[in-house]
Amino acid sequence: MDAFPAFFPLAGRKVVIAGVGEAADAKARLFDGSPATIVRLDGPTAFLVGGYAGATLAFIAGDDLFVQAAAGAARAARVLVNVVDRPELSDFYTPALIDRGEVVAAVGTTGGAPMLASLIRNAIETRIPEGSGRVAALLRKNQTLVRETLPEPGARRAFLRDILTSPAAQAALDGDMDRADALLLESLERGVPPRGCVRFVAGRGPSDLLTVRAARVLAEADVLIVPRDAEPAILSMARRDAGRLTPAEADSQHLIALAQAGRQVVRLVTAPPDPRDLKALLAAGVTVEVLLAAPQT
Repeated sequence: MDAFPAFFPLAGRKVVIAGVGEAADAKARLFDGSPATIVRLDGPTAFLVGGYAGATLAFIAGDDLFVQAAAGAARAARVLVNVVDRPELSDFYTPALIDRGEVVAAVGTTGGAPMLASLIRNAIETRIPEGSGRVAALLRKNQTLVRETLPEPGARRAFLRDILTSPAAQAALDGDMDRADALLLESLERGVPPRGCVRFVAGRGPSDLLTVRAARVLAEADVLIVPRDAEPAILSMARRDAGRLTPAEADSQHLIALAQAGRQVVRLVTAPPDPRDLKALLAAGVTVEVLLAAPQT
C-alpha cells in the first residue's frame, strides 16, 4: 500500500480552496452538500497565513508561483495541502469519489493516474445502491444502543451482518427511516442466535482463480486459519482485523467452538481438507462449506 486512505469528518470543519478557474471550481464542487465551511481565496490573499487558520484541508490551483506561495502559507498554518495536478507538491491526493451521503467510497492512484481511478470508480458505482447512505445513518443512530446491548464483538458483528440483509436495511434503502428504525429495534430485542460456520477456501493461488463467493467470504471472515504456504494475494483479500490462527492452533474442536460462538471462520487450505475434520464439524452440527478455486479454461 503506497498511500493510506483516510476520511476526514467535515461537520464544523473549514476547507480552503485557493485559486480560480475550472480546476479550483471542480474542487469546490466536491464539497457540494457537505457540512464543511468552504473558503475561497485568490490573488495576494491566498499568500497570507491567516486565510488558512483553523482549516483542515487546502486545495490549491494555479501557476507555479501561485501554488508555491499559497502552499507555503497553508503549511505555515499547519494545514494539509493538495496542489491540483501536482502530486509531488501535495501532502495528500484527491481520489475519485462515490458519494452516497454517509457512505463514501474512494479510489486513488497516488495522484499518478486520475483517469484510471475514474474508470474504476465508474465500475464500482453501479454496485453501491443510492440508499446505502441511509443504511449507514440507521446504524450510526443506533450504534451506542447496539454496542451496549451486544458488548461482545463477535455477537455484535453477527447482528450487524444480519441487519445488512434484513427488512430494516431494505426499509432504509427505500427511504422509510421510521420503519427501518422500528425493525432494527425489534431485531435487537429478539436477538440473533449464533450462526457461525467454517469454510475451507483454496489458499495456494493464484488468487484470480478464486470464485466470487470465496472472495466474499474471505472479506467477511471473523477468524482465519492460515498455513505457512498460503498465497499472500489471497490472504490480502481478508479483513486485516480478522483474528488469525495457525493450523496447529485450530484443531476440529477449536473450530467447533468458534462456529458455535457465531464466528465466521475461514480455513485456507493448500491441500485437500482432512476428512476427519469435516466429519467432526458436521457431527457437531456446524455449517461447513468447501470453496475451491474456479476451474481453469
